[in-house]
Amino acid sequence: MYDWLSGSYLWIKALHVVAIIAWMAGLFYLPRLLVYHAGVDSKSEPAQLFQVMEYRLYKIIMTPAMLLSLASGIFLAMIQNVWSSGWFHLKLTCVVGLVILHHLLNHWRKQLATGVCVRTAPFFRLINEVPTLLLIVIIISVIVKPF
Repeated sequence: MYDWLSGSYLWIKALHVVAIIAWMAGLFYLPRLLVYHAGVDSKSEPAQLFQVMEYRLYKIIMTPAMLLSLASGIFLAMIQNVWSSGWFHLKLTCVVGLVILHHLLNHWRKQLATGVCVRTAPFFRLINEVPTLLLIVIIISVIVKPF
């Protein structure tokens, strides 16, 4: 059924890996920017700089990379027909977690930009660990395929 995709498998896989790297870089960096942003006065010049950096990272890098990751991942799952595999369900659960985190980071970014965020720098330091943990589970589930 998906023969037309099979010939493009390696190209789609390469696109998927590149998109994931870009998305994960943003998921690692944005919480760090939020740590620094939460530690300065909301009306200060550094706060305005963080606001611009966070906006550009989220809108120009992270969101397109997320969309490419999801689209190419769906194509790869279709080609390999892995929908019923246990390891794939674990991976998919973690990917949903990354998508939720992606949107939460945007929510907090907007709150910091308007000066209404009640989250502190230590909170964002903790949040900064979440994408690492999810990435570890995703990599193990894809490579080891424990079930």
